[in-house]
Amino acid sequence: MLTLRSAYRRVAPSGARSRLTILIFHRVLASPDPLLPDEVDAVAFEARMRWVKDWFNVLPLGEAVQRLRDGRLPERPLAITFDDGYADNARIATPILRRLGLPATFFIATGFLDGGCMWNDTVIEAVRAAKGPVLDLASLGLGAHRVDDARNRRAAIDRLIAALKHLPPGDRADKAARIAEIAGAGAPSDLMMSAGDVRRLHLDGMTIGAHTVNHPILTRIADGEARAEIELSRRRLEDITGAPVRLFAYPNGKRAEDFGLRHVEMVRTLGFDGAVTTAWGAARHGADPLQLPRFTPWDRQRWRYGLRLLRNLFEPARTAVQ
Repeated sequence: MLTLRSAYRRVAPSGARSRLTILIFHRVLASPDPLLPDEVDAVAFEARMRWVKDWFNVLPLGEAVQRLRDGRLPERPLAITFDDGYADNARIATPILRRLGLPATFFIATGFLDGGCMWNDTVIEAVRAAKGPVLDLASLGLGAHRVDDARNRRAAIDRLIAALKHLPPGDRADKAARIAEIAGAGAPSDLMMSAGDVRRLHLDGMTIGAHTVNHPILTRIADGEARAEIELSRRRLEDITGAPVRLFAYPNGKRAEDFGLRHVEMVRTLGFDGAVTTAWGAARHGADPLQLPRFTPWDRQRWRYGLRLLRNLFEPARTAVQ
């Protein structure tokens, strides 16, 4: 009988013919949140990690990158990653991972440590806190938005994030702050990790990776600023952990749209061993280790989740364009 495990083995055997799956997560919530429908809660996350443990050989990402280079991956290899540095990664996800004996890599945007808040979360929490049936943002050129139920609040969040996402970082943060002011909401100070959280993750054997300081879209800022964002984030994390930081994640991570070849070369000249994108697919021997794809199924049923992972193993490799 062909099981999912045996299917993965056929598609991703050991050695140079293997294919590396890298999962990407952002948050793991204590309980489901209708305003964050794409984020898993603790129960759902643990179920998925149990499936992954049953089907794959889970490796630390740094080890997986080296074995990919050398053509020495085991059969059914997989690595687990988290982006941005949310506090729930340390306080909810990590205890689950430790209990299951699974390693993971956490890519941290250092500018939000110790009480900071990412612009998109400022928007989300502002819409959550908004009173009345309508949030009127016409003075910001952002229209008026119904916020009288969870569905309309979620729709408002989607529209506002799409409108702000590709603004210059300073303008984006300013508009998010103005939205919060109009909504009568303060930016939350407990969503992101502290430096102590990062240090404990490192001491627990998890891998820490760089993710810039302020999470800018690299294609929208000057090259010198982009290089500084990458380099300074690594330096801060090395100061916190006392250990080298060898891995990087491109903010947003879409090739051409969010980063280009010049940013890949920045990461290369800065001496990183591996870097990850958000392109779907699985990495194969000979792939550029600084443009590794990542993917996470959204399915809730075990068999659908497993089939989605299998299908992803056949995705063609995608790399950045100039």
